This record gives sequence, C-alpha cells and structure tokens, in this order.
Amino acid sequence: MRNLVARLSGSPLDAALAAAVSVILLAGELLTADITGEPLGVPSLAVLLAGAASLSVLSRWPLVTGVALGTATPLYYMLGSVDGWSGWGAFAVGVFRLAAERHRLSAVVGTTVAFGFFLAGEMVHFELGRSLMALAWLIVVLAAGEIARSRRAYLHEYEQRAVEAERSREETARRRATEERLRIARELHDVIAHNISLINVQAGAAAHRRDPEQAYETLASIGQASKETLRELRSTLGVLRRVDEKDAAPVAPVPSLARLDDLAAQVTRAGLPVSVDTEGDHAPLPSAVDLAAYRIIQEALTNAVRHAGATGAMVSLRYTCGTVAVQIDDDGDGVPGTAVSAGEGLRGMRERATSVGGDVTAEPRPEGGFRVRAVLPLSGGTTGM
Repeated sequence: MRNLVARLSGSPLDAALAAAVSVILLAGELLTADITGEPLGVPSLAVLLAGAASLSVLSRWPLVTGVALGTATPLYYMLGSVDGWSGWGAFAVGVFRLAAERHRLSAVVGTTVAFGFFLAGEMVHFELGRSLMALAWLIVVLAAGEIARSRRAYLHEYEQRAVEAERSREETARRRATEERLRIARELHDVIAHNISLINVQAGAAAHRRDPEQAYETLASIGQASKETLRELRSTLGVLRRVDEKDAAPVAPVPSLARLDDLAAQVTRAGLPVSVDTEGDHAPLPSAVDLAAYRIIQEALTNAVRHAGATGAMVSLRYTCGTVAVQIDDDGDGVPGTAVSAGEGLRGMRERATSVGGDVTAEPRPEGGFRVRAVLPLSGGTTGM
C-alpha cells in the first residue's frame, strides 16, 4: 500500500483521492437518505461533491482547495435537511493532507473560512450543542493535520541526519585511508631510499677502487646496507600484514633516536663521515616524535650523500623544556637537489614534523653547505607514524 501511495504522489494522488472521497461521500448520502427517508438534496450534494473535487488540485493550487473545503462544509449543512457525517469527510481529508504536505497556510485558511461561515450561521440561529460540535470538529481536524505535519517533518529531518551521518562516516573512512596510504608511502620511501642511496654511492666508489682490500670492504658495507634494507622492509610489510596487533610482535627494532649512532656509522661507511652532538638532558620522547626525528635525520643525511657532494656532516640534538630540536649540517655545495626541493624528501620531512605539531626548515648555510632543522614538541603524540 505504501509503495502504491509513493507511486501516486503529487497530482495523480490528488486525483485518486478526490475520486475515492467523492464515491464514499455519495454512498454516504444515499445511505443517509435511505435511513432517514429524507429526499436527497441536490444543492447540498452538489456542494459536497464540489468540495471533494477540489482535492484533485491540492498539490498544484493548495489555497484553492483550502478555500473550497472551508466553504463547502458549512454550506452543506446550511443547504441540507439532514446533519450527516458526510459534510466533514472531504474537509477532514483535505485539511489533514494540506497540513501533512506542508501547505500549512492553506490548511489554516480553509479552517478559518469554515469557522467564519459557521459563525455567521450561528448568529442567525444559535444552538449551543451544534456550535460546540462544529468548533470541536474544526479544532480536531486542524490539530490532526498539524500532528501529521510535525511527524512528517521529524521523519524527514531524521532521514536527513541519517544520510549526513553516513556521508560523514564515508568521508572519515576515505580520509583515514588517504592518511594511511601517505604514512605507508613515507615509511617505504624512508626505508628504501636511504639504504638504496647508500648502496648506490658505495657501488660507484667501489668501481673506482683498485685496491682489492678496499673493494672488499666496500662490498661488505653494501652487503650490510642491503641486509638493513631487507630487514626494515620486512618489518614494514609485517606491520601491513598484521591482522591482530595483540598477537603480532615487532619483527625489528622501531627506528628511534636510540639508534642514531648506528645510522651515523652506516652513513660514515658509505663515505660521508657523520658526527653526533647531543646537548641537554635526554628526555623520554613519545614514539611518534622519536620516529619523526629519526626519519628527518635519516632523510637529511641521505640527501647529503646523494646530492650535496659533502665530505662531512654534523647531527645536533638539543633537548629543552618541552621540545627536541634536531639539526643536520653538511659541507656540500648547498644545493639541495630536486629530491629535496620539490620531491618526496623535504615534503616527507615536513609531513612528519607537522604530524607531531613541529616544523622543519631547510636552506643553504651562509658559510657553505646545507642545513636542515626541525623543532618537535615533546607532547607531539604517543603513536608511531
């Protein structure tokens, strides 16, 4: 039944409703005439059917329907000889639907017109019981229409909220998926790019060395860097495959500033001597800040090896109240190269710093070389990137 009503919305539903009400009212009039023995009043019947017919234009001209119903109902009782229920049929259906379809003004106008006619009639021939009954019918019909309108508005608002909530959930899921893809891309870039860059530099140096011992040392360093690459890549992929984190133990140590000396030694073996200087009392860092600081240093050293033509680099850590500052200086040509200026390098460093509430600056040094500096708050998070 609801599907049928949904298909007959608007003017088709108005026409069907008008026809159904007309048939019911006509049958009611014939039955009343048969029971009472009173002849069927043509004027009152015509007014009654005219009111029912006005339902056919309810959606297109609601005010016409409201005025027609408000006029037809009292005229039916004024012109007829029997006070039957039929006079209220079209009025009740029309006002109820006007209110339900949010034609509130037309429903109020129709009720007001009917009240005016009844009031005029009672001024001519007043009967208390009949007056109270007419007033009660007007109030009941209008109140029922208002209830239907309020319920329909509530259901519409509820549906809109449900749609909005679903849209919000989808947007949140898409945003989280995008953030996760970016996190994975940064992690894979940092894991692979650093070690592959060192391997590339060492392989190039090995090709120009004539001393077999030095070549063997370089090959050993390449083998160690390859092993480190595979280990970190396996660790990263293991996290991605992890279904239940409670049952999955880390397959490798998490990169952190505690492993900074190992990183410096690895880059030194690749041909770029790195020294580390720490200032201030070492403060426990949230895992997100610790990882971000390590990756920023790793990326800066990788770019120094690949692009700057540097012969040495200095990594400085400074712990202060509420922040940790990392600074990487090299003595290269001061040109960052495309990977730092426009590619994944600097963008990845900035994204990592921003994710924990910090910031990164990268610029040539006045005395020569290049400098990367990041200031990260100690309250920048508790989870790894």
